[in-house]
Amino acid sequence: MKVFLAIFIGGGLGSMLRYAFGLGFQSLTKLPLATFLSNILACLVLALCLKFFPKNSSQYAFAVIGFCGGLSTFSTFSFETIQLIQNGQTLWAVLNVLVSVLTGGLVIFLLINDLKIN
Repeated sequence: MKVFLAIFIGGGLGSMLRYAFGLGFQSLTKLPLATFLSNILACLVLALCLKFFPKNSSQYAFAVIGFCGGLSTFSTFSFETIQLIQNGQTLWAVLNVLVSVLTGGLVIFLLINDLKIN
């Protein structure tokens, strides 16, 4: 039950941060910058958690499953990419996919290698 509570609280906090990013960036740009930043931050947190928390711990459940799960917004990312295409912004849609996936993968790759995570 402790693990379920950790996931619940972490997910709520991650979701609230994701929402705050959305509010903070909505007036700055029409591009999905909040989603991009949420996904990259979730990748960063996930990589750090792999180093510092055992997989069967409450901390791992809270941070990786809960917080990162609430913060990372792949479904929103996909929807916003389709919206860019529907709005005739195909180049931005392609760039959104490429930059998001490559940056997220690079962040995790660099952190895993730098921190000697196995």
